[in-house]
Amino acid sequence: GNEEEEAPNQAKSDGFYALLKSLVEKGVPVHGAGMQAHFNAGGVGKRQRCPTPAMVKRQIRRIGDLGLMVNISEMDVRVSKLPAGPGNDCDDSDVEMNVRTVAQTQIYRDILSAALSEPAFHGIWLWGFTDRHTWVNNFYYDDSPLIFDEKYNKKSSYYGVKIALETLCPGGRVGELTGGENASCLLEKNVDDEGMKWGYQWIQPEPEEELENFISTDTTKSGNPDWLQTS
Repeated sequence: GNEEEEAPNQAKSDGFYALLKSLVEKGVPVHGAGMQAHFNAGGVGKRQRCPTPAMVKRQIRRIGDLGLMVNISEMDVRVSKLPAGPGNDCDDSDVEMNVRTVAQTQIYRDILSAALSEPAFHGIWLWGFTDRHTWVNNFYYDDSPLIFDEKYNKKSSYYGVKIALETLCPGGRVGELTGGENASCLLEKNVDDEGMKWGYQWIQPEPEEELENFISTDTTKSGNPDWLQTS
C-alpha cells in the first residue's frame, strides 16, 4: 500500500530511527531530533529523489512515538536539474508556471504541511532565505533553492510556505490547504483517489541504466546506520 512504499534513503532513515530508539531505551538524555531537508526536485534514484509528504510525516511520527520532538533543521529545494518548460500534464492554472516553479512550490508547501500535521513537529529552519546568498551555488551548482529571489522578491515557493503555515490559524485545519482542488495535499498516502502520484507534474522518470546500476552496487543494509554498513 501507499504507507509501505520505501522512501529515498530508506536505510538511512531507518538507521537514524534505530539510533534514537537505542539512545532512548538506554536512558540517554536526548530530547529531540533534526531532519535535514536539502531536496533535489530533479533527483532520481533511491538516494537523490525527493521524499513525499507522507514519507516525511511517517518518519516524524515514529520519532515522535519515542517521546522526542522533531524539527526540519535545514531546508532548501534545488530545481535546476528539472527542465525549464511546463510540467507534465499541467492544467490551465499552471500554464504560466514552469515545472521548476511548480515543483519547488509544491515541495515547500506539502512537506511543511505534512510535518505540521504531526504533534511531535517542533519547527522548521530554511537554509537561507534569498537565492542571492545560498550555499548551493558553491557546494553543488548554480540554482535557485530558496523562497526569495536574488532581488529579494517573494517567489511562488514563499506563498507555498505561507499557505502551509496558514493551516495553523484559527478556523484552519492542517493539511486542508486553500486554493481549491489544485492545492490539496496528500498527507497519508502517495497517490490520490484518481490514481495520480504526488509530484506527477514534475518528478523525473528513473533512468533504467542508473536503476540497474544502483541495484547491483548498493551495499546498504536496511535499518543499519552508515558505520554498520559493509563495503
